[in-house]
Amino acid sequence: MTQLPAHGPIVVLAGGLSHEREVSLRSGRRVAQALRDQGREVVEADVDSGLIDLLASLENPVAFPLLHGGIGEDGGLQQVLTLLEVPYVGSSPAACRRSFNKAIGGPLAAQAGLVTPKAAALPHDMFRELGAARLIEALAARLGFPMVVKPARSGSALGTSRVTSADELPAAMVAAYAYGDVAVVEEFIDGTEVAVTVVELDGEQVPLPAVEIRPNSGIYDYTARYTAGETRFLAPAAVSEEVASGCAEMAVTAHRVLGLRDLSRADIIVRPDGQPVLLETNSAPGMTETSLVPLAVEAAGYHFGLLMAQLVDNAWARHAG
Repeated sequence: MTQLPAHGPIVVLAGGLSHEREVSLRSGRRVAQALRDQGREVVEADVDSGLIDLLASLENPVAFPLLHGGIGEDGGLQQVLTLLEVPYVGSSPAACRRSFNKAIGGPLAAQAGLVTPKAAALPHDMFRELGAARLIEALAARLGFPMVVKPARSGSALGTSRVTSADELPAAMVAAYAYGDVAVVEEFIDGTEVAVTVVELDGEQVPLPAVEIRPNSGIYDYTARYTAGETRFLAPAAVSEEVASGCAEMAVTAHRVLGLRDLSRADIIVRPDGQPVLLETNSAPGMTETSLVPLAVEAAGYHFGLLMAQLVDNAWARHAG
């Protein structure tokens, strides 16, 4: 077997200009430290006008994008890295676009036979021009209350609202449109919220144990996600083996259907009857001290730093091989 040449510094990319900048910086710091603890050479960088020159100055760099929202998840950054021929951890530009846009990823998952919420995607122009009142009536008839309104292209539950009556819907739509020009309105699924991480190891797509999410407020919003003590996490989730297996299978299928690579996280609601329902799949999941992926890695018995280093080595092998 031909020995691959060694890669150079690992460039951990974090920050950016999305609404999730602070979360991204926290993710970046954690992964950078975990890699340094493995003896790896790490350069931390933001996505700014100096990035291309930085990458050009390094010999055989490997990028580890940890941007959330915006260009970090919509394939923009991945496209630039591809153009520069810099190997990187994570999915291709096209796969990032599919998963980041809920108006695309949800229907693709449903077409593949996965159970997803009933939903409708409405551009802001359409909502405004055709008359909000009539569209609200149509949404109520199709989806019923409660329902959930969220931006098609955003993360960390930003701009997301739970709506219990028609009177609340206009404000929820405005909140979603603040983060993009398309809003997704979907039926509210009651049940147990879990997240399943999928990692690619030795050519296999491996589902890690489901992590159950129990926010103190009852809603897993931005505060509940990123404030220590605001949410209780159970890893593994307190569900039956059959349900856990169904969630794992759903996560791996979504990973494959969307064409994702290296790492993803599926957000799932388990109905009271045990039926998993896929909410969305994230190609750039958070890695902060309150994030779900590190909890799943620990529950699986893996070492976080070793796993991050393995993902880097996989990216380099893909490029150099």
